[in-house]
Amino acid sequence: MNSIKIIITGATGMVGEGVLMECLENPNVSEILSISRKPSGKNHPKLKEYLVSDFLSIDMNDEKLKGYDACFFCAGISSVGINEQDYTKITYDTTLHFAKAVLHQNPEMVFSYVSGAHTDSTESGKIMWARVKGRTENALKKMGFNGAYNFRPGFMKPVDGQVNVKWFFKPLIWLFPVFLPTKSLTLHEVGRAMINVTQKGYPTATLEIRDIKNLAI
Repeated sequence: MNSIKIIITGATGMVGEGVLMECLENPNVSEILSISRKPSGKNHPKLKEYLVSDFLSIDMNDEKLKGYDACFFCAGISSVGINEQDYTKITYDTTLHFAKAVLHQNPEMVFSYVSGAHTDSTESGKIMWARVKGRTENALKKMGFNGAYNFRPGFMKPVDGQVNVKWFFKPLIWLFPVFLPTKSLTLHEVGRAMINVTQKGYPTATLEIRDIKNLAI
């Protein structure tokens, strides 16, 4: 099986950092380009970093984006305290602009997007973040990627050694896998599933927890 070259976003957040750490360890990944606003703090022969202050400023003809098989889009923010207009700009507009740029440079690319459990594919429900995430998922599927997969994980256990884990989250980490095993994943599993879906594909574009677990094997 050929190794893959990936672009990853969000490596300075909990999800992105965990996925990055899996990719650094995984022999099926040969090269990683981390694109973020600030350095990841990681040093590894596989890893290159590209610092971008605003994803909306990325040029469609940016040569630094060329030569990759997959993008693992793990960047994102909480909707708490944010109005729909601002949340849409960050979650929908930014993601779609970035996706267009990497697709322009890599027409055969596979795009994996970290969405969320209970995302609203109808785009018409009462929960704001779920509508916006659903709109983003739907748009990505229509863009023409070789594969566009929307990951809807639940609770995600961090990888040992992660730095980007909120202090209030740490005391709860052990609870979820014990009491809610069907709603829990590890970030190793999320990262492995992204790698495997790039190499092997999957029958559905919307990946719930059970699908992610299946792909991580």
